[in-house]
Amino acid sequence: MSPSPASIETSPPSLSLRRPDDWHVHLRDGAMLRAVAPTTARSFARAIVMPNLVPPVTTTAAAQAYRQRILEALPDHAGFQPLMTAYLCDGTDPEDLAAGFRQGVFTACKLYPAHATTNSAAGVSDLARLEPVFATMESIGMPLLVHGEVTDACVDIFDREAVFLERHLDPLVRRHPGLKVVLEHITTEQSVAFVEGAGASVAATITPHHLHINRNAMFRGGLRPDFYCLPVAKRERHRLALRRAAVSGRPCFFLGTDSAPHARAAKESACGCAGIFNAPWAIESYAQVFEEEQALERLQGFASEHGPRFYGLPQNEEQIRLVREPQRIPELVRLDDGAGGTVALVPFHAGDILNWRLEASGGEDRP
Repeated sequence: MSPSPASIETSPPSLSLRRPDDWHVHLRDGAMLRAVAPTTARSFARAIVMPNLVPPVTTTAAAQAYRQRILEALPDHAGFQPLMTAYLCDGTDPEDLAAGFRQGVFTACKLYPAHATTNSAAGVSDLARLEPVFATMESIGMPLLVHGEVTDACVDIFDREAVFLERHLDPLVRRHPGLKVVLEHITTEQSVAFVEGAGASVAATITPHHLHINRNAMFRGGLRPDFYCLPVAKRERHRLALRRAAVSGRPCFFLGTDSAPHARAAKESACGCAGIFNAPWAIESYAQVFEEEQALERLQGFASEHGPRFYGLPQNEEQIRLVREPQRIPELVRLDDGAGGTVALVPFHAGDILNWRLEASGGEDRP
C-alpha cells in the first residue's frame, strides 16, 4: 500500500520516540543467535524472547542459561534486556514457573499448541491438563502468551486462528478472568474483535509483515517462501482490520515483530520453514504503516508505551530518532555469526524501499 499524497505532504522530516520494545521475537541459538541478536538490540530496549529451541526452554535453569547466551551474543554497549519465557508442555511444573517468576527469570509463559509452528512438537496437547498452571499464573500475575491456532487436520489453515478463539481461548479467559493473556501475532478481524471486547486482562501483538501483506504475497509470480509464516497471512480484509487496530491508539494492541530467522536454504527447501526475518528494519516498517494511515502521532503508544503498561514494566527513557529518508532494503543480508563465519538471510521488504531510516541514539547511524 502506498502513502497518499496528503500523508506524504504532512509527514515530519524526523520523528523521535521512546526506545521501543519487541514483545515477541525469535532469537534462536548458536550461530544464528549470535548473528541476529544485535539486529534486535539495535532498535529495541527489551524483547520477549520465544522459548521454542531444541530442546525447548521449559525450566528456570534453562531460561537462565539461555539468557546468558543472549547477553554474550551482544556488543557490550547494546543496552538490551532479554525477557525470558517458559515453554509450556503437558508436564509443566507450576511451582518451578512460580519460582522463576518470583526470581525475575521468567517474565511470561508461552503456550504453543502441539505442532502449531516451528519447534512446537513438545507443545500442549490438551489445555485441560494445564489448569493448575493457569490457576497459578492467574494468582501471581504471570502473563500467558498464546499462539492461537488449532492444529486439527480437518480445519482449514486460514481458519485455525478463528477456531482457536471459539474453542479454546474464550473458555479459558472465562474460566480465569484474572489471567493476563497476550494473543500473539494476530492475523484476523475475529482476533481484533475478540481482544477489543475481552477487557483489560487481554491484549495482542501485531507484526509488521501482517500489516503489509495479505495471503496473495506467498503466490505472486510463483511460490514465495520468504512470505510464508505461521500464522499465515490472511485475506485483505483481515490485513485492513489489523491496520485499523494497530493505529487505533487502543492500549490492548502493541508491537511484537515475531521476527523468525531461518537460513535461506531452510526457507527454500522441499519443506520450507515458516518465519519472516524482519528485525533489522522493523521499526521503519511499522513507521511506514502509521504514515500511510496518517497516524504517526500514535506510533509511540503502539511501539513504546502500551506493552510496558500491560506487563507492568517501566517505560524506556532513552529516545530513538527516525528520519524520513528513503532506503532500499537489500535482497540478502550476511550477518557475522561471531565465530568467523556469516549467516545469509532474506529480510522482510527485500528489494523494497522504506520511507524511514533509524538513527541510533545520539544520531549515530545504524551500521
